[in-house]
Amino acid sequence: MQTSEQQPLQQAHQQQQQQLALQNSSGSLSFSSNMSLSREDEEMSRSALSTFRAKEEEIERKKMEVRERVLNHLGRVEEETKRLATIREELEALADPMRKDVSLVRKKIDTVNKELKTLGHSCQKKEREYKEALEAFNDKNKEKVQLITKLMELVSESEKLRMKKLEELSKNIESIN
Repeated sequence: MQTSEQQPLQQAHQQQQQQLALQNSSGSLSFSSNMSLSREDEEMSRSALSTFRAKEEEIERKKMEVRERVLNHLGRVEEETKRLATIREELEALADPMRKDVSLVRKKIDTVNKELKTLGHSCQKKEREYKEALEAFNDKNKEKVQLITKLMELVSESEKLRMKKLEELSKNIESIN
């Protein structure tokens, strides 16, 4: 699809190609005719270029005008949006005069719930740590009781062996007498 700016350039280009084709087909054209043709080409190119530039400037000017109108319209829309928001807040306040207080209390409840949740996790973690520590303590205590029992058995057996040895020695001493 061609734009109106591209048409003059394309027409000038087509004319140049036609003139070059004529030039190439009739090899007997003189140097002066070549000069006049290239001047005409230059004039046509300049004309097309100036037309193109003028169109570009016009498009840019119109674009700036549209942009300004859009910005003005956006400013009015923002003002109206603010005004409508204020009206809506006033309507909501009319519907429930205690709404702000209720909202504040709800926010506080949410905050306390979050704090309770973290504290609950902390309690569960510490309770789990306590149970693990208590279990480790009880295991070590059982191990200690077992070792004490074994020590008592060893001491008792050692005493029995020593008593037996003492009795044997005593018998040996009596038999010597």
